[in-house]
Formats: sequence, C-alpha cells, structure tokens
Amino acid sequence: MVRSYDIRWAFTWLFVIFVNVYCYKPVVIIHGLFDKPENLEYLASYISKKHSRTNVTVINLYDGLKSLSPLWEQIHEFGNSVSKIMKENPNGIHMIGYSQGGLIARGIISTLDNHNVNTFISLSSPQMGQYGDTDIIKVWFRDLIKKYAYKFFYTNEGQLISIGNFWNDPHHHDIFLNKSIFLPYLNNEINHKQNLNYKKNFMRLKKLILIGGPDDGVICPWQSSQFGFYTKNEDILPMEKQWVYKIDAFGLRTLSERNATKILTMAGIDHYQWHKNQTIFDNFILPYLD
Repeated sequence: MVRSYDIRWAFTWLFVIFVNVYCYKPVVIIHGLFDKPENLEYLASYISKKHSRTNVTVINLYDGLKSLSPLWEQIHEFGNSVSKIMKENPNGIHMIGYSQGGLIARGIISTLDNHNVNTFISLSSPQMGQYGDTDIIKVWFRDLIKKYAYKFFYTNEGQLISIGNFWNDPHHHDIFLNKSIFLPYLNNEINHKQNLNYKKNFMRLKKLILIGGPDDGVICPWQSSQFGFYTKNEDILPMEKQWVYKIDAFGLRTLSERNATKILTMAGIDHYQWHKNQTIFDNFILPYLD
C-alpha cells in the first residue's frame, strides 16, 4: 500500500524537476542613454506578468547623465553584474538592450568568454552607429550639426562621451577607424588582440533579435538598429551588404546563415515607446523569451 507521504514526496520531486528544467530563463535588461532603471519597469512588468516565475533584472548602473560615460567603462561595470547573474544561472539567460543599452549588451556578449546568453534582443539600438540630428544630439550639442560633429567626437575629449563612441560619420570613415575607440573595435573593422575572441563569443548566441522601425526619430538611420547604415552618399546599405557582414567580421553572417537572426520592423513607434508598447512586447519580444 502506498502511503500518503510517499505520494507527496514523489510529487514534490517532480515539481522540483519541472521547475529546474522547464522554467523560463532569467532576463537581464540594460537601459539606454539618460534612462534610469525604473524607466524599463514597463518592460520588466510585462515579462513578469506573462512569465510569473521568471527572474527579471534591470541593472541599476549609469543612470541619467552617468550614461554618457565611455562605453568600454560601462561594459566593464555592467559586465560584472551580468557575470554574477550568469554564474547563478548556469542553464543560461536572455538579455535585452534598449537603445544605447543594446550596444552595451553586445559589448558584454562579445567580451565575456564562455558567456551563457541564449537570446540577445537588441531593441532600437544603434548597432552600426549613429549619424544624424536627433533630439538628443540637438539638446546636448546645440552648435553642432551632423556635418561637423565628427570634429569633436573624433577627438580624445569626444571619445570620453558615449555618443562619440558610436558616432559613425560615413563621410569620414577613415577618421572613424583611426580615432573611435569603441565601435570599430566591437565591429572588428580593425585588427586588435581580441578579434577572434569577440567573434567566437558573439557566435555563442542562440538567437539574435533586431528590432527597429522607420518612425523611431532618434536612431539615425533607423536601419542601424538592424545593422544597416549609410553609404558615403547617405544611401542605405542593408545588413547583408555591409562589409562587416560580407567578411563575417564578428560573426553576424554566421548567425544569419544558421537562421539564428530575426529582423523585426514596425512603423508608427517612436523611440521612447519601444519598451512600453504592448504590441511590440507581445509580438517581438515575448516569443523569444523561452
């Protein structure tokens, strides 16, 4: 005869096994320029409501004006926090980077050996750089238009500002390669000691989700959120025709060829609504947080 406590014991262990095997992976969210962690609570709450047992962390670092700090510095500090979460979750995590936070998240993925990021969702992030007179540029650099901004951003002082780290002037690409200390390195556009490691680490991703749209109003060109960018004539060159894609500089083509990359576009969404819009969450984010 089976005793009642034996049944309870069996069900308890079945539940433990189910939780460990079938629960959703933890999600780490990295905020954007001038944001505070609480600005991303909309997104965190959406995830928690749909996946009630999911551990969601919006990292509380470099908020407000501190988000203008150099990106390598931010990647180091955010990376320390993410590393702890990874160690606590050996089965893997998902990472969402919004706006500038998408570049920070990508930097963490590229520089952390043996990371266990399963899915990286880049939410309206200037992955191929920024070149345009957006509201943010106008507020902080009123006397600079895009034509002349490179003269400041491509200096030692300009590289102390996060925007300068991903400012990509298509008319001065040679100066960009020589003076920018961040994006050319992350893209493996120049030779450096970590070329192979950056590529190897990036290719560890199981899924890469690139979200953006034509009414963003901040990311310029908006196609940068999907690894497209301007030519020197300011025509748009899509991801598949970018030099870094063609030579598979950091693993982008590899992910695409193994069908690990999703490019998702929606019109009518401005930059400050991507992480708040319920439709975007339901259709572009939630399906990839398994």
